[in-house]
Amino acid sequence: MKVEKYVTVGDYSNLSLSLKAPKVDEAQWDELLLAVYRSYVTERRGGVRDRAVEEGDTVNIDYVGKKDGTAFGGGTDSGAELTIGSGRFIPGFEEGLKGVMPGETVDLELTFPETYDNADLAGAAVVFTVTVNYIMPGPEDMEDGFVAELSLEDVDTVEDLRQYVYDYLMENAQSSYRYSAQNAIMEQLLAGSVFEDSPESFTDSYKQSVRNSVERMAAENNVSADVFTNYFYGVDSEEYVNASAEAQGKQELLLQAIANAEGLTVGDEELDLKLEEYAKKAGYESVDTLFEEFDREEYRNYFMCEKVMDFLIENADIKE
Repeated sequence: MKVEKYVTVGDYSNLSLSLKAPKVDEAQWDELLLAVYRSYVTERRGGVRDRAVEEGDTVNIDYVGKKDGTAFGGGTDSGAELTIGSGRFIPGFEEGLKGVMPGETVDLELTFPETYDNADLAGAAVVFTVTVNYIMPGPEDMEDGFVAELSLEDVDTVEDLRQYVYDYLMENAQSSYRYSAQNAIMEQLLAGSVFEDSPESFTDSYKQSVRNSVERMAAENNVSADVFTNYFYGVDSEEYVNASAEAQGKQELLLQAIANAEGLTVGDEELDLKLEEYAKKAGYESVDTLFEEFDREEYRNYFMCEKVMDFLIENADIKE
């Protein structure tokens, strides 16, 4: 298809972007590190058991609440996590766990508030029998030996795990940066380019792709395509398909025209390498399974668009 017949590309030699460089927030880094470490803690390993519960601790507990000796609905749980001082439970519950050693069971004689939203329990005297299984480790409790047993590739120490979490957050930050750059570039390109009506068959191919995607996501949510698009986009499915197909078609016309002007292509050998990398990163069993949804040439087009975007981002004037 001679894309130059359908689009006159605006000047892309002086694209200007204002973006903040990707970075990892220290507080988020520390928070996620602890969350990842704690996600592997079980009743048998990793929990703190050599001291009593204190304010601010997150504890793993089993509890049964009884009114007049009978367990009431919603008052029983096992393996629940509770941060002491969070105020999640009725007054006295969290206070009553301070000083309790992991492995101990206590009876907490408490009274539900008069304003409690369950009329059967409002103002009622109850007894919670609570077992503290263990205290969730804090930053100071993380141990290299525990990390070494997590079966994470090349992660054997707490410091390794910290780097693992950093790499994850930085990859997300870089992806977000690239997404923002792509959107800004495309917005400028669309505003500065002139389009002619493209062949109906060209637009129809995009419509079918978008329609298939919408129907798949709608099915995954057990709703119709119209319900799905109305909920997320505020329009019926056909209106969404038409608008999305037109937008995608214009974007790819632009990128292909720039690829032609700059001599950017994705050859067979490069395509094979990219398909292998993509399949591995996305967790597919093999490259062949990639073609269950899109064919080889559709992937070639996808990687070509990425290459053009790389070119445009590399040559843009980016101000932080």
